[in-house]
Amino acid sequence: MFEFKKTTQHQKRRIRVRALVAGVFALLCFIGLAGRLWYLQVVRYEGLAARADRNRIAVVPVPPRRGEILDRNGVVLARNYRDYTLSVTPAHIGRPMDEMLDQLGALVYISAGERRRFVQTVNQSGRYTPILLRNSLNETEAAWFAAHAYEFPGVELRARWVREYPEGEAAAHVLGYVGRISEADLVTLEKEGHLGNYRGSDIIGKKGIEKTWEATLHGKTGIEEVEVTATGRPVRTLSRLDPVPGADLHLSIDIGLQKMAEAEFKGRRGALVAIDPRTGEVLAFVSAPSFDPNLFIDGIDVENWRRLNESPDHPLINRPLYGTYPIGSTYKPFVALAALELGVRSATQRIPDPGYFELGGQRFRNAGGAVYGPTDMHRALVKSSDTYFYSLGPEIGVNALHDFSKQFGFGQITGIDLDGERKGILPSTEWKRLAYKKPEQQRWYAGETVSVAVGQGYNSFTLLQLAQATSVLANGGAYMKPHLVNVIQDGGTGKLTRTVTTPQYTIPLQPANLKVVKDALVDVMRSGTARRAFADTSYQAAGKTGTAQVFSLRGAKYHAKDVKERMRDHSLFMAYAPADNPQIALALIVENAGWGATVAAPMARRVFDYWLEPGRVHTRQPVEQPSDHIPEVSDDKLTVAQMQQEGRK
Repeated sequence: MFEFKKTTQHQKRRIRVRALVAGVFALLCFIGLAGRLWYLQVVRYEGLAARADRNRIAVVPVPPRRGEILDRNGVVLARNYRDYTLSVTPAHIGRPMDEMLDQLGALVYISAGERRRFVQTVNQSGRYTPILLRNSLNETEAAWFAAHAYEFPGVELRARWVREYPEGEAAAHVLGYVGRISEADLVTLEKEGHLGNYRGSDIIGKKGIEKTWEATLHGKTGIEEVEVTATGRPVRTLSRLDPVPGADLHLSIDIGLQKMAEAEFKGRRGALVAIDPRTGEVLAFVSAPSFDPNLFIDGIDVENWRRLNESPDHPLINRPLYGTYPIGSTYKPFVALAALELGVRSATQRIPDPGYFELGGQRFRNAGGAVYGPTDMHRALVKSSDTYFYSLGPEIGVNALHDFSKQFGFGQITGIDLDGERKGILPSTEWKRLAYKKPEQQRWYAGETVSVAVGQGYNSFTLLQLAQATSVLANGGAYMKPHLVNVIQDGGTGKLTRTVTTPQYTIPLQPANLKVVKDALVDVMRSGTARRAFADTSYQAAGKTGTAQVFSLRGAKYHAKDVKERMRDHSLFMAYAPADNPQIALALIVENAGWGATVAAPMARRVFDYWLEPGRVHTRQPVEQPSDHIPEVSDDKLTVAQMQQEGRK
């Protein structure tokens, strides 16, 4: 009995000890837990709360609306519309890709091409990168998917801004186009420090105004903080910083004039540039043939790309900017002015014109074998005597002619607000020395100056340079930078800013010398090579015809019908009007079309008739003829319409 009591007491004591130990252990655990909670809730609160918010809150970029592009009269040339897309994040779909696509295809139409392109992109991208599957969903398709979205984790319906060019091919080489952001674009944006501003954006300017004014058109990306579930589904929006839309660009182009001029080139290859010489505003910028920029917005298909890229007419080449040509007799007014300004020959001095000029035993003949007899400068320009200018070239010298002509923009980058401008060739002895490697090739020969003086030889200029030189001549030597964007309207504030207001410089020309050349250019229209094209006009124009050889005949007589079409002469024309108060200056070339007087000049006549038609004149706001500068106008006193109208009489 004693032994039993002793054992019971011992067991009770052991139980109490165990209970005490367990209680102490539990107490220590609760103390540890409370301490840990205090540490996490108090000491580590700020850091852990921020981490929790990052897991709970998704920062979503909100792409801005791209700025619109309008012509000088407010006609929209590039605009935006809302579109719905389906994007897929492969890591979140939770099932085989083919199974998901088959089920989704029963709800929303997905073409075989879209599916193939999507699968290809998935194989090239990361699993956590959203990939575009389908764009341009209509309202019905978007609503139908939204009702079944819970069945498709990892598939997201998005709204986006889509670019559209309502005028189609009109002014395509001016506007350019946008396209999907490529890897090369991403590298460039990162180098420039702009990558953050393109989060959430799918497109970027690729060509034309869309590219050169990309930073202005794009705007500033906004930010939206969205509360999400553990699976990434949005619950509610916590905060939002609205995006700043891109600025609207008001071009100097008149789309009516542009389309009319483009129609003149139907079935032909060539270029035309028309400029207001008082302001440098480009009124028309034609490259024929053209293309539809809408094809490039979401990536051009193979068939259309092959059609454009392999065409022998090269519609993707910006001819006024990139094509370089010998400009033939349209160079003669500048050669004549150089002779007068340099004191090489007086305007009244006559030289014999037997139909050719002979130098070193070689004869350089007039076009068509014409003979003009005793010829002064006025007659040489009106009748386009090659012999007169053949003889003038060696007297001026190639280097002096180079230095004088470059002031007008020949062989120089004009700085127009488009990408891809070529410099061309304005020859000199220094240019030839650098262009060739062999000493015998580097030597300049007198006979080469003879060809240069009539716009042939090594001369190779862009059509834009000829138009700009014509504009400077019409403006009395004041060099207004040619530009396409005339007014920028800020997307956030609406503030208006004019891009060009003053001449870059003024060529110091003697008024008497300038008058000699201008009077001759007027008589080209009255009694010279362009008299038929400009008969019975309501205005007086001034200009010069030109015909440029594509290849050398080496003394043989030229017969167009005996030469392959693409080896025939180019037809050129330069002019401005009205002669006493120039409002428009232009240059145009029709490739392989023959005489400038028979093809190019009539086209210019119709462009002038359109622009100077009396019904248009009285609708424009008159401005003073600028001399050394164009006065700036206060932004707060100027409406968009006024800024568009100013400079157009």
